[in-house]
Formats: sequence, C-alpha cells, structure tokens
Amino acid sequence: MGIAAATSPSAAIAQERSAPSADVRYKTVTVDGINIFYREAGDPAKPTILLLHGFPASSHEFRTLIPLLSSRFHLVAPDYPGFGFSDAPSEARFAPTFANLTNVMDRFVQAVGLTRFTIYMQDFGGPVGFRLAMAHPDMVDGLIIQNANAYEVGIAPDVLKDMRTRAGGPLNAKASAALEGMLSPGGTKFQYLTGVRDLANVDPTSYRLDSFVQALPQQHRIQRALIVDYYDNVRQYPAWHAYLKARQPKTLILWGKNDPIFLPAGADAYSADLPKAEVHLLNTGHFALEEDAEVAAKHILRTFGE
Repeated sequence: MGIAAATSPSAAIAQERSAPSADVRYKTVTVDGINIFYREAGDPAKPTILLLHGFPASSHEFRTLIPLLSSRFHLVAPDYPGFGFSDAPSEARFAPTFANLTNVMDRFVQAVGLTRFTIYMQDFGGPVGFRLAMAHPDMVDGLIIQNANAYEVGIAPDVLKDMRTRAGGPLNAKASAALEGMLSPGGTKFQYLTGVRDLANVDPTSYRLDSFVQALPQQHRIQRALIVDYYDNVRQYPAWHAYLKARQPKTLILWGKNDPIFLPAGADAYSADLPKAEVHLLNTGHFALEEDAEVAAKHILRTFGE
C-alpha cells in the first residue's frame, strides 16, 4: 500500500521508514549566471513544498525530512548563493543582502517552473520566504514556519542589540570579533547543539559541513554580509504582519523551544496575526529537524497532506 492510501500521518511515516530511500535528485540550475544547487524529490504533479534553509546551513538541513514527505509532496530545496553547494559569486555579481537573496530565489522558482507552492522557512528562510510570499501572494498555498522569526519579542534581547549595532555603521573591533565568532566552527556548533535533548541525536556532518563552507573566503564574505544586513528584516516586520493579517495563509508553526536566538515567544506571537495557525513547541533547539524530523513530518502531513 502506498503512502497516498495511508489512513493517518503516523501510518504514512511508518510506511516511509520501511520503504526504500526517496528518489532524491541533486540538481543545479543557472540563475543570472549563478549556479544554484538544489535537491528535488517527489512527483511534480503533487503539491509542492519549497524548503528554504537557515544560517549557516543548506538544503542538507532537510535531508531527513524530504524522504518522509516525498510520496505525498513534490519537494524542492535550494542552497542560497554562498551556502552549501551553490556558487559564491563575487560582490560585482551579487551584493549580499536579503533583498538580493530573495531576487535570486524568485528567479530560481521561475527557472525550475514552480507556479504554486507551500513555503517551509527556517531562520534565514523567513526573510526570504516572506519577501517571496509578498511578491507573489497568489502563488503561495501556505506557510510552514520553523524557528523563523517575524516579531521583535521573538529575538533574544542581546541578539537584537547586536543586530542594531551591526546595522549602525562600521563595526568596532569588539563587534567584529563577535561577528566572526558567529561564523566560527564553535559558533556553528553552538547553534546546532544548544537546547537539544541528546547530543547523540545530532549528526556532526551538519555542523562540520557548514563550517567547511564558511571557511571558504567568498562564502565567508557573503554570510558575514548577510548577518550585517539582518536588521533590515526587523524593519520589514510590520509589512510582513500586514501580509499575514490580510492574506491569512494556512500556516503551521513548528518551533524548537530551546532555541537561544529565536525564542518561543516568537512562535506564539504569530497568533496575533494568524489566529487559525497551529503552533507546536518542540523540545529541541534551533535546528529542530536534527531531532524532530518525524514529528515535523507528521504535522505537515496532517495539515497539508489531505
């Protein structure tokens, strides 16, 4: 019996776990001269989920989730420029801002032929996903929000202060050192391991791969510039709230409640603009799929799979 005939999300997950691995394809498409790597699985005739990863990750973030959903959905997970296996273009070709990152992802969506989709957004995926949704509201069937913040109350106070400092102009030595700490192997490992239930649940490949990519000069430059630009997203929050309030997209919120950067208050805050949204706080950290991919898949199947 195929997953389409499963009677519940739990049964669907059980079937996927016992089935052969999903037929994930690893592809590259050129967008404005930039080679964008992406993972694709599932039947394109089925509902599409566009999976937008966070910092400092890549589509590798979704490696466990994709096989759990691929019999019910068409899944497309790109790497941003300067992340994962995508190109890291020179500044002359790509100025690293979230607005420009969204422009590349917008043209990526067009290049791979997506016309309707649900957006899964995590961390950096939030600023990209919200801008994309606002640019093409009629293309977006729904939102899956996982530790992707849109409210100041959801940002740890010291993190918000650092964001404002970086947006204020040239960085002093202390601020620059703190920024480099975020981009260091230790900073990456901190994001992956803080708040998890069991360190043994987290595949070290994840943070080792991210750290390897971050150490490459062009990738380092792009990711650093995006962190500096991050406060521009906070300035966009009122516009995002207006979009949510006006459009009321079907929304599922999954949140690692032990995230030290994006606090669980940020998950609850969506309810003010999306009163019908489901909010599920998971007992894990910032990269919730490292421990709770099956839990996430069950919620997605139940909410979007019928």
